[in-house]
Amino acid sequence: MAGTVHIIDVTNRDGVQTAHLGLAKIEKTMINLYLNDMGVYQSECGFPTTRHETNYLNANVDLAEMGVLSPMILSGWVRAIESDVEVAFELTTLRHLNLSISTSDQMIKGKFGGRKKRSDIIDMATGGLDKAKELGALTLGINAEDASRTRMPFLVEFAKQCMDHGADRIRYCDTLGYDDPFTIHDRVKQLASETGMAVEVHCHNDLGMAVACSIAGARAAIDAGVDAYINTCVNGMGERAGNADLLAVVLAIKKSAGFSDTYRLDERVDLSKSWRLAKYASYAFGVPIPINQVGVGSNAFAHSSGIHADGVLKDRRNYELYDYEELGRGDPEIVETGSRIVVGEYSGIKGFRNVYERLEVRFKNEAEARDVLELVRFANVLKQKPLAVDELKFIAKYPEQVRKLLSVSP
Repeated sequence: MAGTVHIIDVTNRDGVQTAHLGLAKIEKTMINLYLNDMGVYQSECGFPTTRHETNYLNANVDLAEMGVLSPMILSGWVRAIESDVEVAFELTTLRHLNLSISTSDQMIKGKFGGRKKRSDIIDMATGGLDKAKELGALTLGINAEDASRTRMPFLVEFAKQCMDHGADRIRYCDTLGYDDPFTIHDRVKQLASETGMAVEVHCHNDLGMAVACSIAGARAAIDAGVDAYINTCVNGMGERAGNADLLAVVLAIKKSAGFSDTYRLDERVDLSKSWRLAKYASYAFGVPIPINQVGVGSNAFAHSSGIHADGVLKDRRNYELYDYEELGRGDPEIVETGSRIVVGEYSGIKGFRNVYERLEVRFKNEAEARDVLELVRFANVLKQKPLAVDELKFIAKYPEQVRKLLSVSP
């Protein structure tokens, strides 16, 4: 139904491209599980033409078919060229793709070195879409990289041609964070109005406006009568200054003055899962959550000023726009300070079974326990840091899928 905002999270595609950082395949899978639990519409979970992603992507599709990663859609990112599409279908079982190509004069000149014209860009994109349809793609997005610096007449023509060749929506990429909320609203509204095509906004934070631009772009799409899709990353991870933060986007849609009563967020989104997801992503990336991070920072609900403290004690709503309980916060966090057994890459069976007994996980027999122990050891080797409780439980519950996740060979 037109008028709904859907979230497409790109942590496992764009977020993992953050310089100096990355995620192990089991960590990417856990992010997908948390996103699905939160009710996110779609996860752009990786690169189906990148061979070290093959087993991870296929294992996640297995989990989706088992109902573990459902109903969230799993999609992959490829270049908008036929050969990439062919490799994606050869290596993986993903059937939802986003095809990407640069559309601005700057990038056509700067990346293609003058070897391509605008007409070539359209031909490459439509050729890739045709090939994806031929091979059995279920949904297709077309990405206009650097859309914010692309001439509007060409962007509209590009979108129309791609729609005629099977694209379900166009991704308007503010690749350099160049737009402001006013320019992106005007441009997206014109794009949606002239094409009738659903618009997906992908905003970077180079000027600190990724969240504001994302919701302004989504509002424009809905104002033009089409559905809107917003790309997010957990904790705002992403290249350079990052991408639009998932929680901040959701809160802006649900709580801001101009949005909450007029524009609908996908009803599956469950805010109460956001605290757990943010904490896991912080651990997995090895990046602490800033104290002033929206919703999940340690100061998000902290009050020091006398006037503020007095006001919030009388009525929370004086100085808190929303309740911390809505985000899944408020439960005490237990920190072990005594003797502990930690499962690592050199763990033995007794210590391993002690840890799993405390997690109330039981094994059918010794052979099953030793099999899971081997998987836990390998997971520790790949991650090079202790496994989280949810990771330990996941390995015990889905050992065959984990075996794929841990298998990478050149």
